[in-house]
Order: sequence, then structure tokens, then C-alpha cells
Amino acid sequence: MTVGELVDRLSACDRNAPARLAINPFFPMAHRLGEVIATVDEGGNPVVFIAEAKDAEQLGYLPPDVAVALSWQPPAEAPSRRRRGVSGPNGGQ
Repeated sequence: MTVGELVDRLSACDRNAPARLAINPFFPMAHRLGEVIATVDEGGNPVVFIAEAKDAEQLGYLPPDVAVALSWQPPAEAPSRRRRGVSGPNGGQ
């Protein structure tokens, strides 16, 4: 993703909404964004890094809908409800 693509995607969002960083698909957590650093890579090409906040505090688990949208976990459906059998003498009667 380029900076322009990121700006385009962010421009559709509420400007006052807090920005979060989704980390680790195997243990999905949310983190605060920190610094944005523009530099060059090994080939001299421009690259931008978005860092985790200096306090590095995990804000909690990533909301399930976000993890699903990132394809980090499959959609979860509620288990089907089956009528429970009755127990006891004479089938509970």
C-alpha cells in the first residue's frame, strides 16, 4: 500500500476517530499509533513507517468484526439451538 492509497482510505473515515494499529493475526490486539517516519529503504526508495505508540500499551483484543474483515479469523456463527431432551423417569412425565 502506498501513502496515497492510505490517505485515500483514511479520507473516507471520521477525522476525529482514534486511529488504532491491528497487531498479530494469531493473537489479535489493538494498539495506539505513534510516530510517522518518512525515510528511504536499502535501495534508496522512499518509505513511510507508522510506529506503535511509545507507551506500547495493548488496548485490548481486536474487535471480532475487524479480525474477520482482515481475514485473521473466520466469521463465527452462533451454534444452532437444538431442543434439549428431557431426562428422568418416563421421559420427564
